Amino acid sequence: MDHKKNANIISRSMGEGALFSFVLLLVILYIMYTYGFMRPFESWSYGLQTASVVLLPVGLGVGFGFYQSFRIKRRLERMRETLLLWEKGNLTLSMPSLGEDELGRLAEQLNVIGGKWENQVTTLQRLSTNNAQLAEQARLTAIVEERQRLARELHDAVSQQLFAISMTATAVGRTLEKDFDKAQRQIALIEEMAAVAQSEMRALLLHLRPVYLDGKGLEQGIRELIKELKVKVPIEILFEMDSGIQLVKGVENHLFRIVQEAISNTLRHAKAEKLEIRVHRRGDTVRMTIRDDGIGFEMDDSKQTSYGLSNMQERITETGGSIQFITAPGKGTRIEITVPLLSEDKGI
Repeated sequence: MDHKKNANIISRSMGEGALFSFVLLLVILYIMYTYGFMRPFESWSYGLQTASVVLLPVGLGVGFGFYQSFRIKRRLERMRETLLLWEKGNLTLSMPSLGEDELGRLAEQLNVIGGKWENQVTTLQRLSTNNAQLAEQARLTAIVEERQRLARELHDAVSQQLFAISMTATAVGRTLEKDFDKAQRQIALIEEMAAVAQSEMRALLLHLRPVYLDGKGLEQGIRELIKELKVKVPIEILFEMDSGIQLVKGVENHLFRIVQEAISNTLRHAKAEKLEIRVHRRGDTVRMTIRDDGIGFEMDDSKQTSYGLSNMQERITETGGSIQFITAPGKGTRIEITVPLLSEDKGI
């Protein structure tokens, strides 16, 4: 690669001054010779004396060029030093006064630009601080809302189940000697209620997992979630996902949370023995299917607006996709999700 040498304003001005003086001298000599004011040299000594006189204006031109260019260069260097400090972030230093000519007015205009630049940087820093504070407030608000929701769930589900178990256990103690068959039925009821309460607790604990994937891909996050559930929950879980599916992080987080919500609903309500999660690519879309063989439910407006299903619908809306719930009593539940397959380099 060719590197251009830095041009020096002093040497260039000196050369231009010398050239101008020499050309001007030649023009004067030509005019004087043309009109007879000059004659051919009578001797070499006279010629050399004349040549020395010719070189005098050339030297004066060089000196004048040096003087003028040095003054301009010194002012430009002061301007350049200030600009370098601005580039490094020191915006408090103002441009020095460089006179009343064009360079001076340029320095004044740069001062105005520097002041606006400093104000913009101050505003950006203030906005950055405000954004950080808002993000922290949003995080704390989300934590409080999640705790309140879990508290309601514990009160409405697990707490009532435990109270019912306690009351039934007390009744068993009273009827055991009087009616053994009734006591056995009460014990079976206690076992059933305990199993339901355990499923509720497992579902709630599932929501205590991190909201985001924490740097993991969707497939890895779901597999780790299923691995953890298989140790704690007696349910068969089948997971399939096509390789090579590239989703932006926001879409992966939403799909992961939907899987969490669907598993939670299955554990709490479906009484299912098998759960299938499949993620496949279909052209320019990704299709996720979540299916269980549980008891299902009657799909009505109250169910569609319930917390879990409405949450899923909101998340899918943010991805630009669609979601469909297919269920009926005794027929299990199937959730079909379609999301456009877009990559980060397309501006998503």
